Amino acid sequence: MEISTEDYLMFVDRALDGMMGIVEEMGDDLANSSPDLPNLKQANSPYAILFHCIGVYHYWVGTLVAGRHTERDRPAEFIASGSAADLKRLVSALKLQFRTDLNSVDGGQSLAIMPNPDYTPLPGYTQWTQGAVLIHVYEELAQHHGQMELTRDILLKSGF
Repeated sequence: MEISTEDYLMFVDRALDGMMGIVEEMGDDLANSSPDLPNLKQANSPYAILFHCIGVYHYWVGTLVAGRHTERDRPAEFIASGSAADLKRLVSALKLQFRTDLNSVDGGQSLAIMPNPDYTPLPGYTQWTQGAVLIHVYEELAQHHGQMELTRDILLKSGF
């Protein structure tokens, strides 16, 4: 089975554009707000969720597939805050980097570096390929897009 770069990027862009649209629609103050949810110490703000997705990409594709050294502070991603304009610049740069990186991806090839077991969504899975990483990155983008939609709806309903 094969999927084209254009097909893959169509869905990646849809998720990234949807998340960025939520942040822009909400404005800086609301996009940096976290809903108060029962039984949770801290829910994530829409800004932090998208910032985390950028970190996901840089680690999974940048480091593991492309072999680039990246600094990642995963816990800090979940409390990140800032302006929609700054986040939009990061998302635009990410989309360009995605296109560059996909030019050298071979889905069946092994990774340049194996993932940190703490970040692995499938404990004990050791057969990571470049294609599996791309599927995982899209999985993260899609699920976090949905999380952002729910977070937005909760924040708007609660009158923030």
